[in-house]
Amino acid sequence: MLKDFILASLHHLLAFGLVAMLVTQSVLLSRSVDGAALKRLAGVDRGYGMVATLLLVVGLMRVFQGIKGEDFYLHNPWFHAKLGAFVLAALLSVLPTLRFLRWRKALKADSGYLPPATEVAALRRIVRIELLLIAVILVAAAGMARYGGLHL
Repeated sequence: MLKDFILASLHHLLAFGLVAMLVTQSVLLSRSVDGAALKRLAGVDRGYGMVATLLLVVGLMRVFQGIKGEDFYLHNPWFHAKLGAFVLAALLSVLPTLRFLRWRKALKADSGYLPPATEVAALRRIVRIELLLIAVILVAAAGMARYGGLHL
């Protein structure tokens, strides 16, 4: 029971950490993106990747080692919606990561480099879509908790 409590607590804390990092990225992309902002974006993005990975690992531990058992999760449509939204957010996050790396490389070659405004705006939209997907995940989690036996 203690293990399940610890896993659930970690899962929730990591989820809020993920939201904080996405909000930070969104704010940084709403301003002028200079060299200092690029460094911050790259650092936040690394943290985002680490937290997302840990969140997935802890989530899988809850599925296969948690008190509810894997049958509860694997036959629950809300869980599948939650996992699908997470995978979609993870796939969307690849583009900002690649762009941040490219921008950092360009900054090293030219210390006055500023990324194109169109690229910044596109990444800001992607990050905000990721935030919307986190909202979908939270709604699916509430559905999963309340309607675990309900099959849509």
